[in-house]
Amino acid sequence: MAEVEVVVAHSQRATLRVGDVFLKVDADQARIDVEVGAMALAPVPTPRILWRKPPVLAIAAVRGTALGRLGEPSTASPAAWAAAGAAIRKLHDAPLPPWPGRDLGELAADLDGECEWLVTNGVLPAGLVTRNRRIAEAALRPWTPAFTHGDLQITHVFVDGDEITGIIDWSEAGRGDALFDLATLTLGHEEHLGDVIAGYGTGVDLDVIRAWWSLRSLLAVRWLVEHGFDPFAPGCEVDVLRSRM
Repeated sequence: MAEVEVVVAHSQRATLRVGDVFLKVDADQARIDVEVGAMALAPVPTPRILWRKPPVLAIAAVRGTALGRLGEPSTASPAAWAAAGAAIRKLHDAPLPPWPGRDLGELAADLDGECEWLVTNGVLPAGLVTRNRRIAEAALRPWTPAFTHGDLQITHVFVDGDEITGIIDWSEAGRGDALFDLATLTLGHEEHLGDVIAGYGTGVDLDVIRAWWSLRSLLAVRWLVEHGFDPFAPGCEVDVLRSRM
């Protein structure tokens, strides 16, 4: 009998693996609606949906291994990273999904609130927060909406050799800034940004990608702490912020 593996679990959702089946339990059915809709529309490899019985979504495992993990060196080849860039470009060039993305004003307000919380509660030094807040401002500009994954962490991109076999976890997909996806993929793995861009092609503003690294990390620290994760682990979000100093 296959064992049950807890892939991730926190107060918002949980993902379990039983053999080659992943069971995603989410009380917010709107997130599951987005995930199912995005996988149906995305022109890139995605997991096969086996069944859905709210609040559970069952999907098949994809072939291969994750492109890497935050805080650890990636063993994937430069060609695999370039293939990821090419797949992301294909997604960004696809027709927009029918649901909206994140509002720029809301994003700026969230950033202000998180920066204040980080300093007021002594979680991070004020100088570190101020420096990264200044860098993050470059991302807070109007962008041409693209079909974005919205949470394109390297653990969500699977490869077999140099081939992209699947991109998972689409619950944050929507209309967004294409450079946010590229920044999320390369967060903590700046050394592979050139490979990703080689596959992605033109239209990449490196200053904006660096701004998204700072912005995403600033927004993530409190959520990670409150949900039992460690943004202070080597190579993770706080180290990303320190690298901007």
